[in-house]
Amino acid sequence: MSTTENLRVAVVGAGAMGSDHVRRITSTIAGADVVAIVDPDTARATAAAAKAPGAITASSFEDALEATPIDAVIVATPGFLHEPVLVPAIERGLAVLCEKPLTTSAADSLRIVELEQATSERPKIQVGFMRRFDKGYQELRALRESGSNGALLALHHAHRNPTTPPNFSESMLIHDSVIHEIDIIPFITGEPIVAVEVKKPRKNSLAPADLPEPQFVLFTTESGTMAIVEINVNAQFGYQVTTDAVFESGVAYIGRETSLNLVSQGVSGQGVTPSFVERFGAAYDEEVQRWVDAAKTGGIDGPSAWDGYTASVVAEVAVRAQQTGALEQVAYATAKPAFYETA
Repeated sequence: MSTTENLRVAVVGAGAMGSDHVRRITSTIAGADVVAIVDPDTARATAAAAKAPGAITASSFEDALEATPIDAVIVATPGFLHEPVLVPAIERGLAVLCEKPLTTSAADSLRIVELEQATSERPKIQVGFMRRFDKGYQELRALRESGSNGALLALHHAHRNPTTPPNFSESMLIHDSVIHEIDIIPFITGEPIVAVEVKKPRKNSLAPADLPEPQFVLFTTESGTMAIVEINVNAQFGYQVTTDAVFESGVAYIGRETSLNLVSQGVSGQGVTPSFVERFGAAYDEEVQRWVDAAKTGGIDGPSAWDGYTASVVAEVAVRAQQTGALEQVAYATAKPAFYETA
């Protein structure tokens, strides 16, 4: 398509995330229009469409494809419903921004990777790991790459939500929440996760009776760097995502302030946001704008389907570690294909 034409976007899933993307594209993003909103819940689709004048509503992605020309799709359904949207989108050559996770199983994610390679000349699926677009995480990665404070030894992550929605299961702690850390750890460290262990402390009495949390998920990367994730999704007080990075000669903090705060050589440089919208709003805006710009030239500018696959592999192993309590090793089915090396 011409880079001067607006990208015609269908948003599939009109829940909180999908509805926020409709608002974002309509009011903040340049170069794109929401032309279709897909959700089997007619009331939700209609409410989201009120934010995008001229957009049609449909109960299925197939109906939307038949009703109006579409260049791109944002997949914002629950994770187990991603593949039925991804497959027809890939087959039609559409640009895709798929919210995390890519799929809820490593096998399904690998099939998506294989299908994309078989049908496309270059990657067209971008996965919504928006923390990569957050200024603090970008600065932390650059700090590690600079080597100015020595080697990165360990990461401490805290991922806290006020409450959970109904029917939030133990495995969703991994697939819906810790999946963000599963992506950002390799992004920061520059190397893959090779082992996972899960520890379960005293249960929060304010959590649902059948949800054992908080939990501590311990990841080990290829060089031995350890990343400890506190997942605590009934913390009551607000939404808080922080990272402490321990280097040989310094410690860097993310999340206590709006960006990175480095403690080193005796020098140190704090409110809690109510939800992910306030904490990562700017990162979402950056992510979607860069996706739109790249999609208009036939590519992506962010995490690829391969990144989605590797995250699915680690998530699957982490769920197993929840069940066994043992240190579980991570094995990827294949090396990273050359197809994704420039993505």
